[in-house]
Amino acid sequence: MRTHAQAVVIGGGVIGCSILYHLTKAGWSDVVLLERDELTSGSTWHAAANIHGLHDNNNITRIQNYTMDLYNALEAETGQSCGVFQPGSLYLAQTEARSHQLRLQAAKAKYYGLPFREIDRQEAEALHPLVNYDGIRCIMFEENGGNVDPSGVTNAYAAGARQNGAEIIRFCPVTGTEQQPDGTWIVRTAKGDIATEWVVNAAGLWGREVAALAGLTLPLQPTEHQYFVTETIAEIAGLDRRLPSVADRDGEYYLRQEGKGLLVGAYEKDLRFWAEEGTPQGFGHELFADDLERIEENMMRAIDRVPAVGEAGIKRVINGPMIWSPDSNVLFGPVPELSNYFCCNGIIPGFSQSGGMGLLAADWITTGETRYDMFAWDVARFGDWADKAFTKARVGDQYAHRFKIHFPGEERAAGRPVRTRPAYQMQKEMGAVFGLNYGWEHPLYFGDTPGAEDVTEGFTRQGWWDTVGAECRMLREHAGIIDISNFAKYRCTGPGAEAWLNSVFANHMPKSVGRSCLTPLIGKRGGIAGDFTVTRVGEEEFWIIGGGAAERYHQRFFRSVPLPAGTEFESLTEGFCGFNVAGPAARDLLARLTNSSLATSDFPFMRSAWMEIAGVPVLALRVSFTGDLGWELHCATEDQKKLYDALLEAGKELGAGPVGSRALMSLRVEKGYGSWSREYSPEYWPQEVGLDRLCKMDKEFLNKAAVAETLARAPREMLVLMELDADQTDASDADATGGEPVFRNGRGIGRVTSGAYGYSVGKSLALGYVKDAAPGDEVVVMVLGQPHKARILHEPPFDPKGERLRA
Repeated sequence: MRTHAQAVVIGGGVIGCSILYHLTKAGWSDVVLLERDELTSGSTWHAAANIHGLHDNNNITRIQNYTMDLYNALEAETGQSCGVFQPGSLYLAQTEARSHQLRLQAAKAKYYGLPFREIDRQEAEALHPLVNYDGIRCIMFEENGGNVDPSGVTNAYAAGARQNGAEIIRFCPVTGTEQQPDGTWIVRTAKGDIATEWVVNAAGLWGREVAALAGLTLPLQPTEHQYFVTETIAEIAGLDRRLPSVADRDGEYYLRQEGKGLLVGAYEKDLRFWAEEGTPQGFGHELFADDLERIEENMMRAIDRVPAVGEAGIKRVINGPMIWSPDSNVLFGPVPELSNYFCCNGIIPGFSQSGGMGLLAADWITTGETRYDMFAWDVARFGDWADKAFTKARVGDQYAHRFKIHFPGEERAAGRPVRTRPAYQMQKEMGAVFGLNYGWEHPLYFGDTPGAEDVTEGFTRQGWWDTVGAECRMLREHAGIIDISNFAKYRCTGPGAEAWLNSVFANHMPKSVGRSCLTPLIGKRGGIAGDFTVTRVGEEEFWIIGGGAAERYHQRFFRSVPLPAGTEFESLTEGFCGFNVAGPAARDLLARLTNSSLATSDFPFMRSAWMEIAGVPVLALRVSFTGDLGWELHCATEDQKKLYDALLEAGKELGAGPVGSRALMSLRVEKGYGSWSREYSPEYWPQEVGLDRLCKMDKEFLNKAAVAETLARAPREMLVLMELDADQTDASDADATGGEPVFRNGRGIGRVTSGAYGYSVGKSLALGYVKDAAPGDEVVVMVLGQPHKARILHEPPFDPKGERLRA
């Protein structure tokens, strides 16, 4: 066994073997995989191993299709069969919402050139004559859908990795992972120790236990999961082809051919958690006792749809464990608090995603960043607040609603609240409906019913649409008070603060006390890893405001630049709250609560000052994400309720009141403002988003060389604002929300990143990236999967010259 390696992968399931294989393809041959038992132990060996290409997230669609394409190439490369069957997959919609989802996916498939299309009942019956299509509103066919052999795929990855120089050691449990002072690791086993640069935790059911060896707690929880295989069905035995699989997600089961019978699996409401206190070390290829009564309702729906299921006997039942994260996405990427510790845990659709996970893991480990923005998977999306109770509640909800559509902007109540601020109860009594942002409860909008929960049940405009519109109009006509406490807040102090911030961020830091600047944070590939407002509040003190959901994500960048002696950098997110008071009456409202002058001559745009508002010390910043006249007010957490009370009371005479984050989304889209993880991400270059002027190439900063390369190139596409025509049949019932493809003359030219109705300008709007198009051009946006005429705007419809912002 080697004693030194570039990377040690822990876990010999399909994901661990894929990561090992892709590391070797990226040129790292000095890599080792350690497996506690035999390859495929744990969850891999008993997986149903279905494969499909389409996902609601565009980048996950990309990597799932990469995975499906890889399997045949992997067979040719290694000589190891992956047991690939690709007779196609039928997707059935029983509801309007499911039809919308499938048609949107079909539009995305057209944009990406993928074989996924709508078919009629006659073609569906020819493809799968055993299905009863009564009550089906929409049928899609994915030509390359199917399934693979779990052991075959795993062993093909292993064979490919070995051919490229990797070492795989079975029956070798890891007993310790110890980080060294230089950031490298010692991985300890009974067979000897390995010194390595990188540790990769791909331990599947034992991901929690392996993480604990490094002092980490991962939000993971296993459940039981059942499927069964029928005896031979005569109609199938008589066919000379394989039947396509059936995805009847409204029926809450999945079904495909297995041998000459059918395999049927279900995610039941009456789920069973397993191994809540830890996965047994001796567990390997065991299964649980059958308990088909739990999935009886799902089985009956499958029988109604495919009567042959009910006429055949059951050949075998598989009831095995799966391990889940709180949102059912993988926990992926380097742990921000450690050097070179990579996680890939909690994978559910492993055989649809294994190749893509391996590819992106190898990207990140060998180059420092993935080629696609995968924040939806990033382990940094959860913090310590995602405790055991939250994880169990969310996993239970995810399992029981596995096939429920995740509607745009939908918020689910399971496991909440986790983190609240002093004004939470007051806001709740005011009718606030809350969303979740990095564990924090924050108001989405203010309804009429105290304690109400979000109800979002479709892709069309929902019941809260008018309420959000009223909040937008109130702010544009008078003023609004927006709780922005969930923004990430940091403070950098000391003699080296300015120099350190200049070495991190691309823009020049403010030279004078009271001045602010906007600045990008540049990623390893020269894209936008973050956008921040930096304010100089003292000679040696700066405040930095950024995206709240990305706080742990951004720690990776901040930690990569050593702090000078005597300089400190700390998070203030828990210790400080904030409100944005914006709108034409914002100055009048605040003037009633302070003796400080708010006149433009004394307090111009992009300036800041410490002052008292209603006796509460606040750091006031003359900025507003609404694009309107406004101030951000940041106060100590213990003063939040007092400040909120005063702002609301002072606003009553002016027609002002509370405003939620859904209104803020509409307001910033009216102004054409981008948002991190939507318009801004490491995938996009500064010149593509209009931030190139903020990259100051006359100084040194993090990843300057990378951005110099990107800035030297022509933009691949450009961020634009589009207006959808209002006279279309269903334009009055739906807006773009993000992810919709954009076409011009029948050719895919881009995709929407954010969409909203602009209540104060009376327009349905969408921000997105396009290529080969310019302002004034007519385009087609696929809202609800249907073509909607739109045009690219020359300027934002609200205050295009920024006059109100600077008034």
